[in-house]
Formats: sequence, structure tokens, C-alpha cells
Amino acid sequence: MVVFGAVMGMLSGTLVYYHCAYRHSSVVSLFADVFIVLLCSLAILGLLFRHMKIAVPVDPLHWQISQDAANSMFACLANTLGAAESVLRVAATGHDKRLFLKVVSCLYMLSVLGRAVSGVTVAYIGLCLFCLYIAFKNSRTSNGPCSGPGRRDAVNSVQNNT
Repeated sequence: MVVFGAVMGMLSGTLVYYHCAYRHSSVVSLFADVFIVLLCSLAILGLLFRHMKIAVPVDPLHWQISQDAANSMFACLANTLGAAESVLRVAATGHDKRLFLKVVSCLYMLSVLGRAVSGVTVAYIGLCLFCLYIAFKNSRTSNGPCSGPGRRDAVNSVQNNT
């Protein structure tokens, strides 16, 4: 299932890269195009279902996110931003020389990379590498030669019989 998510992430990233880098359109234009396509598709499906007298199985107006899920998402975002801010604050004070040099070298490499290629290209390459990493990690851990319930059950039954 995670490999499917990684493939869908790569496909979505490819569409975003095509729209923003190749066509030289903005991200706002991309979101507007996506929402127009979704709105037209849902309107056509709604008219088709109404014409065929089919009840819509899921009403998107009743989709809601729980308060706990919203709190956990924003807590994760706040923790991530807070951790990044604290690392940059410690690096800016100069108390930790190694951290300061790491931050300066990373920022310098990012500036060199930003001058060489566009930001959309860097983001797309990062997305592709991240998706490949997730797909490789999950396929290696879940599809090994000894994995699967059948193999473990066979080994356990042999051990229990002896």
C-alpha cells in the first residue's frame, strides 16, 4: 500500500513539475486548474446520478476531520517548525561551531543548487528521491525471501512438531 502511495506521489509530482516548470505556470494556476477539473467532474457525475436516479453513496458535504486529528496534525507541524527554529537559533549564536559550520555549508550548497537549476526542479527531484526511498525501503522489508505468513507458519509448525 505504501508503494502505491509512493507511485501516486511521483505521478502527482510529475504533473506539478510539468505544469510549473515546463508550461511556466504558477502554483496558483495549478490549484485553480485542479479544482476546476474536480468541480466539473463532480457536477457531471451528480447530474448523471440524478438522471439515472442513483443515490450518491458518499456526500462530500458531511466529510469532517475530528478535533483530535486536527490537533495532532498541527502539533506535529508546530514541533517540526519549533525544532528547525531552535537549531537555527543555536547555530546563529555561534556556541556550537560544528552545527554552525553544518548549517552554513548546507545553506551554501542550497544556494549554489538554486542558482544552477530552478526551485521546482529541485523540489521535483527531492520528491522523486523520497518516493523511491520509501518504495525501496518498504519493498525490501516486506517482500524478503523469508517474509509472509505462510513461511513463518511452516517454520513454527516444524519447530512445534520436533
